[in-house]
Amino acid sequence: MNDLRDYAARLEALARTLGFTHHPVEFELVPDRFMMETAVYGLPVRMPHWSFGVRYIRELVQRQMGLSRIFEVMFPGDPCHAYLVDANSLAENVLVVAHVLGHADFASRNALFVRSMAMAGGHILEQAAARANRIEQALAVHGQARVEAVLDAALALEAHVDLQRELHRKPYGPPASEAPARDDPFLERWRSLPGEAAAAAGERTGRPPLPPRPETDLLWFVAQHAPDLDGWERDIFLAVREESFYFHPVFACQIMNEGWASYWHARLLREADFLPNDLYLAAIKAHSDVVRPHAAGRTLALSVNPYHLGFSIWEHVAAAQGLEAARRIVAEEDDFGFVRNHLDAALAEELDLFVYEASDDGRIRVVSRDIADVREAILGPRFNFGSPRVAATAVANDGALTLVHDHAGDGRGLDLDRAKRVLDYVVRVWRRPVALHTVDARGQPERLTVAPA
Repeated sequence: MNDLRDYAARLEALARTLGFTHHPVEFELVPDRFMMETAVYGLPVRMPHWSFGVRYIRELVQRQMGLSRIFEVMFPGDPCHAYLVDANSLAENVLVVAHVLGHADFASRNALFVRSMAMAGGHILEQAAARANRIEQALAVHGQARVEAVLDAALALEAHVDLQRELHRKPYGPPASEAPARDDPFLERWRSLPGEAAAAAGERTGRPPLPPRPETDLLWFVAQHAPDLDGWERDIFLAVREESFYFHPVFACQIMNEGWASYWHARLLREADFLPNDLYLAAIKAHSDVVRPHAAGRTLALSVNPYHLGFSIWEHVAAAQGLEAARRIVAEEDDFGFVRNHLDAALAEELDLFVYEASDDGRIRVVSRDIADVREAILGPRFNFGSPRVAATAVANDGALTLVHDHAGDGRGLDLDRAKRVLDYVVRVWRRPVALHTVDARGQPERLTVAPA
């Protein structure tokens, strides 16, 4: 550990001379099991829920099959927190330190990360622990079944947030007809005429529509407008929403971020003349394992390794445009802009990227190598936080909720069985009928309706 601390300090000093700008990074060595639990939960301490156990089992199976290995988990903030596996070799952890410094530099520059930190604050670990503690208190008071029903619904909707809105969002304002008028002497005199006040009151007897416009921020909408939610239940929805805001930049910039960190860990290792030769060679071998395009022993990959793709694009950008241009791209873009603007046809051909179809009998067929198709195949699963766009459009007088799937806008269908399960969760907290309008596999209108038990 003393050697690692020394190398970490010297790597950080080297990074500063190369133009890094980031909050301090706190490194901690942890057991492998703690690392895997943190990667699965997304945070070292988080609200308890059975779905994280399911993810843990999946991660464990992938690891035992040799398909997954977690080197580090890093949380941007002030300070940044980084966890390294204590069983890894010194060379592997030196590589990870350099990689984490690249992440820290990216998070300090990228507009999405900067906005997220400005809204949520720079102390995500402490905030997550406080939220988990409040949920533990709710479990003690209200019981596991009731608390878990609320968590089921909130986590089923965790991707359904409106990221164009503020984290600490205000309630809907009054309708335009009821909004305070500007200081207009003529209108003030008009309203003071005999009978006008009574007439205006009569015009407002109808309830304004709720929501006033289609609302895609479903976590916020349920927290604010579910008819019978208790305060602690609303807090759970808002807690899940806050964590979704925190995780969004990581999701939206995965290729850029992992590629930037990989580009810089390779460069830092090359320029770190204080590293012994044997340690440098072992670290570079680990780098090759991280950024390889395919799984071990295979010559063809049917999924994109974000480390390899991002690293390759950043090398291409830095060579063609220079580091200052690369840093401007870091600041201004997410994966959509990065891939569409900087993955060109020549690089896609060099990386052997293609679009494929899999038939029911398991056969694979390449359907396109066109660069536009390749880009969209990479980016399609990242649209709208990886989820279909669904909006709350109406709450009836009896409290029934109508949801509408924007199938035309997001270009994807719904798994109707899965959608039905999500509605089953939602109706437990909305406690009124909930209907979802979508289309079936043939594009025909489909309405799913669930009523409280």
